Amino acid sequence: MRYTYKGDKLTSPALKGMQCDPVRKPSGKCIISFKMATALVVDANGNKHVVLRRLLRVNK
Repeated sequence: MRYTYKGDKLTSPALKGMQCDPVRKPSGKCIISFKMATALVVDANGNKHVVLRRLLRVNK
């Protein structure tokens, strides 16, 4: 599943609009924070980023 990171006013311009995929555990579940506020994603270049989940949008 592919996502677009929308970002906010504090987000680096390089990350706004980034196309990314979630990093998954061997069980298939996405890696998210304990309070489910952030997620670990990987961009097209293979770089990993921790982003706010509420600003991720599913590509259709």
